[in-house]
Amino acid sequence: MNLTPLLPEATSPTGSVETTDRRTLPSTIAQQLRDMITEGELPPGARLNERSLCDKLEVSRTPLREAFRLLAADGLVNLQPNRGAQVVALSPQDIRESFEVLGGLEALSGELACEHITDEEIAEIRALTFEMQASHARRNMPAYFHVNRAIHDRINAAARNQLLSNVYQNINLRVQSLRFRSNLNAEKWDKAMSEHLEMVDALAARDGQRLGRLMRQHLRRKGEAVLEALALESQAPAG
Repeated sequence: MNLTPLLPEATSPTGSVETTDRRTLPSTIAQQLRDMITEGELPPGARLNERSLCDKLEVSRTPLREAFRLLAADGLVNLQPNRGAQVVALSPQDIRESFEVLGGLEALSGELACEHITDEEIAEIRALTFEMQASHARRNMPAYFHVNRAIHDRINAAARNQLLSNVYQNINLRVQSLRFRSNLNAEKWDKAMSEHLEMVDALAARDGQRLGRLMRQHLRRKGEAVLEALALESQAPAG
């Protein structure tokens, strides 16, 4: 992933850019860390080494620690007294329950989106799907996942239900790294891509019942793929 310095090389004569950066820097760092967690660079259970991360992200400890607190509020890390921050490791039951709930939420989002979505929004989602196909063909998983997330977010937004969106985003944050890992199996990745093509067709037809069913199945398969991968990892010999 791109880890360019987070601080600007120059500030405005009035200092306003510096002030803005000082206020938003923890959020910027937090997003970098979310990406590192999602892509497995910071795996479940990993302790966040402040010195190493400060060097890597070219930031000081104060905004980094503020970013840790933002991630803790998201449920992505645990803050432990005198031991620092650690990436949350979900149990198999946590994973199963999270994907079950997400499946229901995404199904409802799909049904509502078909009632409210505009032609322009459908065109945008279809364009993103073409972009995702290109990333899939190149086997560029980070790019694929970035567009995949944008598609799911846009369908969720098209539902026009803020409470639904808030609950969805809260739970989805906890399993982003797992959704990413669910495509590490090439066959399952190919299947996920074909499912997205079906979903965009159902959305374009404004067939809420079909889209809801497809999205629920899509999330169920994601959860199953994650649990299967974790089970295989636990059976693998150490070293």
